[in-house]
Amino acid sequence: MKIFDCTTFFDEKMMMDVRFNILDKYVDKFIIVEANFSHSGEKKSFNFNINDYPKFKEKIVYITIEKEPIDLFKNEKSLNPTEQRLNSIKRIEQSYDYMMKGLNNVNENDLVMISDNDEIPNLEALNLNKIKNNFIIFKQLFFYYKFDLLYDKMFWFGTKACKKKNLKSFSNLKNLKNKKYPFWRIDTLFTELKKINLKIIDNGGWHFTNLKTPNEIYEKFKNFGHHNEFEASGITIEKIKEKINNKEIFYDHFADKSSSFKWDSNYKLKKADKNLLPIYLNDNRENLKDWFDK
Repeated sequence: MKIFDCTTFFDEKMMMDVRFNILDKYVDKFIIVEANFSHSGEKKSFNFNINDYPKFKEKIVYITIEKEPIDLFKNEKSLNPTEQRLNSIKRIEQSYDYMMKGLNNVNENDLVMISDNDEIPNLEALNLNKIKNNFIIFKQLFFYYKFDLLYDKMFWFGTKACKKKNLKSFSNLKNLKNKKYPFWRIDTLFTELKKINLKIIDNGGWHFTNLKTPNEIYEKFKNFGHHNEFEASGITIEKIKEKINNKEIFYDHFADKSSSFKWDSNYKLKKADKNLLPIYLNDNRENLKDWFDK
């Protein structure tokens, strides 16, 4: 069984290099999709350069998107929040459609994984051949700003996987929920999200979110799927800088999603023990010292 690691790219060069190095000995192909526009519709350059990663060049399949979906709402800046969000979703769905093009030579029993590129599955000592479930979700530790600043209040269910024969679409796989429904839940009998045959992998890896400068974090949120909510929050680069210095997250993952207060958490991050981190990060701590807590 071969393993195909699929993700999208915006500008996360350091994180992609870390991802390649951690997963290299397990993964047969890395499928990378990048568009020359953001989820919010802003034009951008193609930032991924395969020559930056000579060690992994033979494993990388790089797919570009140059044209936006044809069914977008027009005049982006004048749209209401719901229309803006729908446009963002259409752009995200398009990237998943293009991702399928990287699977032309995949066998039906090969494993396909999808993640954001800062969601890294832990494949160490995991025998995927022994897992008979149709779908797999990796339960991941959640880190903010630095490789060793842990958000210990919750786990992240980031990477999703299945065999090619069970892959209906990357959108379905990415939106797979981290819960098993009992057989008697009649209301879920005919829904696509009812995946009874599901395996959740404990110790399933790491989500390293916002390992960026304050300016880069600000640009990221201005251009991601919920950009209109971020813009309405009034968060500034200085506020992000303050949160990083105080080792506080700025998004409350437990707040009511409709509340503006979700953008003003003050929960303190914890210094993580090095044993919680991937071997590659511990072995290369000096080279990556700017991204470890001082």
